[in-house]
Parts: sequence; C-alpha cells; structure tokens
Amino acid sequence: MSYDFDRIIDRTGTDSLKYDFAKERGLPEGLLPMWVADMDFPAPPEVTEDIEKAVKHGIFGYTEPKESYYGAVINWFAGRFGYAPARREIVKAPGVVFALAQAVRALTQPGDAVMIQTPVYYPFYEIIRDNGRELVTNPLTYINGSYFMDFEDFERKAEERGVRLFILCSPHNPVGRVWERAELERLGDICRRRGVTVVSDEIHCDFVWTGHKHTCFGLIDENAVIATAPSKTFNLAGLQASNIFVKNADTRRKITDEINRSGYSQLNTLGLAACESAYRRGGPWLDALKVYLEGNIRAAEEFLAENLPKIRLVRPQGTYLLWLDFSEYGLSQAELDRRVVEGARLWLDSGTMFGPEGAGFQRVNIACPRAVLEEALDKLKKAFG
Repeated sequence: MSYDFDRIIDRTGTDSLKYDFAKERGLPEGLLPMWVADMDFPAPPEVTEDIEKAVKHGIFGYTEPKESYYGAVINWFAGRFGYAPARREIVKAPGVVFALAQAVRALTQPGDAVMIQTPVYYPFYEIIRDNGRELVTNPLTYINGSYFMDFEDFERKAEERGVRLFILCSPHNPVGRVWERAELERLGDICRRRGVTVVSDEIHCDFVWTGHKHTCFGLIDENAVIATAPSKTFNLAGLQASNIFVKNADTRRKITDEINRSGYSQLNTLGLAACESAYRRGGPWLDALKVYLEGNIRAAEEFLAENLPKIRLVRPQGTYLLWLDFSEYGLSQAELDRRVVEGARLWLDSGTMFGPEGAGFQRVNIACPRAVLEEALDKLKKAFG
C-alpha cells in the first residue's frame, strides 16, 4: 500500500492541543504550530480500520487484552530491536509519563535523589519535584554541534548525592542523540556499581535515522525499567496506551502495587485495539513514514545552510524533533522567543523549557507534510534572515 504524507489535514476546531489552544496558553492566535510532539499525519489506515471495527461493535465496556495483544508487542520489539520481554514482564499503563511517575514513587522515597540528563523532556522535572524527590542533573556536554554524556560528572553526583534512580531518555528528547551501545554499557556499569536503578524512556525508539541503531537498555541491564508506547510511532497519543517492560520481579511488583494504589485498572478499550493493530499491521506504514521524515530533515538542513547559516541544526540521530541553536544571534531567551512568535509567527518549544542548558535553542516538530515545513522555514527566514 502507498501512503500519502503530503496531504494537509485541517486540525483546527478539533480541540487539538497543538492547534486550538494558543489563546489559553497566552499566545496570539494564528501561529503555525510546530511544538508538541504529535504528528500531522493520520494513523495508519490499517489501524483506523481496526478501530472502526471496534467502534461499529458499539460496546465499550471494561477490556483486558488476550494473548494476541502481548504477542504483537513482544514480536515488534523482538523483531525490530532484538529485545523480547516475556508476557509477565509487560506492565500496561495509560502513558509513559504516568508510568515514569509510578516508578519514581514505587522505587524511591520522599527526599531521595533522582537524576536526569539535561536539557531533557520537561515532564521529567515535574514527576521528580511533584513527588517530593530531590532533583539532580547531569548536563549533557555540547561539543561542535553534538551532545555527549559526562560520565565523570554522572558518577561523582551519583555517589555524592546518593542517587537512587536515574531516568534515561533514549533516544534523547530534545537533542536527538541515539546513544551508542558502548555509551549505554558504560552508563549501566556506573549505575550497577552505585546502586542506581535505571528507568529508560524509549518512546521515540522507532524513529532512528540512517547510520544509527537503537539499543534497548533492557539488553544492557536486566534490572532496568523500559518505558514504551505506540503513541509517538503511530500518532496514537490520545488513545492512552503504553507498555512498560520490567524483568525484575520485585521491581515489577513495586510498580504494579503503585499503579494499583493510584486506582487505575483497565486501559482505554480503543487504545488497546489500536496498540495491537499498530504493532501487528503498522510496520509498512512506519517504514514509509521514516523515509519521508528523513526527507524533511534533509530539506530543513539544506534550507538552513543556504538561507539561515547562523541557525545551527543539531542534526537528529533519532526522533522527529529538530533542536535548533540560535545562539549566534546573541539574543536573550525572551528576545528569541518573542521574535519566533511575533516575527516568524511560529509556535515552537522554547529551549529553556527543557532546562537552563536549552538557552538559545528552539525545538521544532517536523512530523508534518513537507509543504507545512517549507512554510515554517520561510517564516523563519523572514524573521531571522
């Protein structure tokens, strides 16, 4: 089947967080939104067909998945990443952020130190602070347009601050790094020696670009917690279904007990149907989409090099998010944000949303038809050219 990723779909008036809530978030209406990480493409037609079958049935009662659901999840990760969780190791949750919060509560106590690598996806900060844990940051090192882990700083802080839990972002959002296996092995060795439990957010694992390979952290450390979901991959975030892989039985019991204490039980009925369908039937659509998105990345890279050389693109190794460095303009973050909004008429994610290390940056979602991307780039040229 061929797929049309060039088709522009009007998402306004659908209660879309991305398109319909500028005013509520203190921004002028009419901005071109390229911020929150959902895509402007419909879910795979194979998946919508299966959702439509469930809708036509017409009854949306309490639902638990059968073996076919678990088989679809296991086969996807075994086939694409060489990691095959056992059925008993899969813990279902309504979303990755929800699962990360449960892990923080289940595996640490109030006041315990939890580490993250900044700049990083901003809910990481929230689930640590909102649960009364101590936030410890291990900033990534930015060298010649690329990001690297600072292992010496990581180990020193793990020891000095008594870090109990580390939330890994792999692939990393927003900087787009796909960590090499050697890097993950070194990280895992430090965490084992220092008694640090790793919770790895791998929600972007299906978007890894040519020349790079995602290594599931479960292949590095069998005591790690691996958070996955079909939401980013197949544009299903609103259906709220995720799968958390927890091999260690004691860790799994603690997390499931915490989920039970939250009062949450069965997942969204349509979310379960969509998740199974996506992992069973969505592979060809995803493979075609990845080719298209790599074309978007190349188009952005070429446009910036030719028209806006002062904006440095941190070329993503993974994710459909571009991390743009505007530091050569010498603007404060407030001035940069204002020019993006008022000059370019774009709604992007301000770099400092991901931590102070994001100063001078903007995050751009390029999971959209190429014509939309080209419009956004032209707007940037008018404001910054």
